[in-house]
Amino acid sequence: MNHFAKKFLASAMLGTLLAFSAQAATLNIHNGGDPQSLDPQKLSGDWENRIAGDIFEGLVTEDAKDNPVPGQAESWTISPDGKVYTFKLRDGIKWSDGQPVTAGDFVFAFQRLVDPKNAADYAYLQFTIKNAEKINKGEITDLSQLGVKAIDDKTLEITLENPTPYFLNALMHYTAYPLPKHVVEAKGQDWVKIGNIVTNGPYKPVEWVPGSHVTTVKNDQWYGSKDLKIDGAKFFVLEDQEAALKRYRAGEFDILTDFPTDQYEWMKKNLPGQAHVAPFSGLYYYVVNSQKPPFSDKRVRQALSMAINREVIGPQILGTGELPAYSWVPPGTANYGEPAYVSWKDLPYKDKVAEAKKLLADAGFGPDKPLHAVLSYNTNDNHKRIAVAIASMWKPLGVDVELVNAETKVHYDQMQRGQVEIGRAGWLADYNDPDNFLNLLVTGVQMNYGRWSNPDYDKMIKDGNAETDLKKRAEIFKKAEQLALDESAALPIYYYVSKNVVSPKIEGFVDNIQDIHRTRWLSMKE
Repeated sequence: MNHFAKKFLASAMLGTLLAFSAQAATLNIHNGGDPQSLDPQKLSGDWENRIAGDIFEGLVTEDAKDNPVPGQAESWTISPDGKVYTFKLRDGIKWSDGQPVTAGDFVFAFQRLVDPKNAADYAYLQFTIKNAEKINKGEITDLSQLGVKAIDDKTLEITLENPTPYFLNALMHYTAYPLPKHVVEAKGQDWVKIGNIVTNGPYKPVEWVPGSHVTTVKNDQWYGSKDLKIDGAKFFVLEDQEAALKRYRAGEFDILTDFPTDQYEWMKKNLPGQAHVAPFSGLYYYVVNSQKPPFSDKRVRQALSMAINREVIGPQILGTGELPAYSWVPPGTANYGEPAYVSWKDLPYKDKVAEAKKLLADAGFGPDKPLHAVLSYNTNDNHKRIAVAIASMWKPLGVDVELVNAETKVHYDQMQRGQVEIGRAGWLADYNDPDNFLNLLVTGVQMNYGRWSNPDYDKMIKDGNAETDLKKRAEIFKKAEQLALDESAALPIYYYVSKNVVSPKIEGFVDNIQDIHRTRWLSMKE
């Protein structure tokens, strides 16, 4: 198709889109990465969570401030020992095809999540449920041994391994969404295709064009559909922040879920009140492949970490004021207190660099024998800026860096396969508890991209999660965190702030620590 024809078609399509928007309140969201699935058990990114949380609903869901509120369950009770949760489902809840949602759908979903045949990357988030880990590791083959039981169609009982202070928060995560057993069993892997998929959330998907967008409309079977102010949403795939901002300014997007940080000052002046920058429970970090020499040498990892001048990244390179990270668990995380920090946190930067040079020299590297390293990141202007800056910080050590970028899906796939030497990663808390960050460094966890492994660390995380006294639990976790930091298991760089741009016509958007903003709480004024 020639350029003119393309342009004509694009403007015709935009005209149709705008005409449709005038009749229905459709939210146009710049969503970033390309979702790999609409199956809640096949997801791993915040861009996928934004869609999943609109079309599915767990026993517990989020309010606008990201606090747990009743979802498919109208109420629950917790046993005195804190290990048995009994949920009463709402009357009349249905899938989008009109079939009832039953306690059996939750049992089916949890069993499928932990079944090793399904290889769900995030199954470990629900290992607090009795026998979940043993089933997932193949030690128990009978799925009915999982601590999730349907007492009747409207009563679900979940038994835990240990009392878990964050369990209700973990139930808000997409790994705890029910699945339509009747459709999954009838259609197999094709159950998520448009035309087959049925959902139980406020919205349902009606179109999915990989690489372009996912479109949702109101699910009229959802119990609260009459209260929804927005008729549906369009989640656009676009990893180019500059292009996204241009489209926002042209009125094509109502919400941006990220923006080029060098535009922040301009936006404050020219789009007053529209750029939202808020504290966020997340960590930006680099993983170093600990299975691959010379990165298997902790001196090399520590040298790379010490030479990163974290103080300049938030204010100067990004311009949005992210705070430098010297701990693995962000400060302010619930059930924890002050995190552990690297021992060299307060050294002047020049002393850090001098020590880093010495460590590399001890490991056999220096200006005469440079360390060659490939630094990989997912395509994004901000990630590129940081990678270029860090490569220049490593140069004085005699580190020769090759920068490689790939689209988000490819980048994370390569990291999970251990094909990356040094890789950019980010972690946004799934629930507000130190366990969610510390788990990332446990041996064998899919998201342990650097493949760092330490049996003492693994034991401490297990022991911490078995401890019912929150103070003692925090002490065990802190020891584990200190061990990981002393070993430079990974390189924390900064604590995130959430960065959204929200049109003045959108109401009900509330900044929160998890940066979750479900469409059900939003409204749109003309």
